[in-house]
Amino acid sequence: MNTKSDTETAAKAGRKAQGRGGGDGRAATRAPGEVEVELPAPRGTGLSRRLWVEEPAIRRRMPDPVRTAAVRAVIIAALTLMQAMVAFFSTLAGSWLAFPMVLSSVASTVVATWGVLDVWVTRQVWNQRHGVVSVPSSTARQLRRERRRARRTARAAERDGARIRRRGAGRLSEA
Repeated sequence: MNTKSDTETAAKAGRKAQGRGGGDGRAATRAPGEVEVELPAPRGTGLSRRLWVEEPAIRRRMPDPVRTAAVRAVIIAALTLMQAMVAFFSTLAGSWLAFPMVLSSVASTVVATWGVLDVWVTRQVWNQRHGVVSVPSSTARQLRRERRRARRTARAAERDGARIRRRGAGRLSEA
């Protein structure tokens, strides 16, 4: 059984080994976003084991509106599949529930199709509004232009304010 002192001793030994240039050398080649979690080593070895290494994500995260639409579509599709299975099995069993379930499955299929189209449309609107699509009719281009214009006027106002302060610096009041 490892105690707290064993764990501390193993961690100190591992740090000493890495400081002397020993160890496995992985700490030196670790990427900036990588996190290494160490476990206490078996008793008496003085080394530690790696539990996992977190790597940076390959793809960017989906925008919030697109993600919520996708989650909604997945939940609707799952419910539709469950309804279809209940309709199928109740039909095989000859239950009175078969006909209402078949009708509701048809309606759920229409709703699931709407959910998938909602994801697609939300993604297209997000891309156009936030500058992913580079098309002359893109509203993102106009928004960027307006932001650039606002930044220019803010910088000009800041320069004018600094110029006025420099001009008045060092003078005593004339009261």
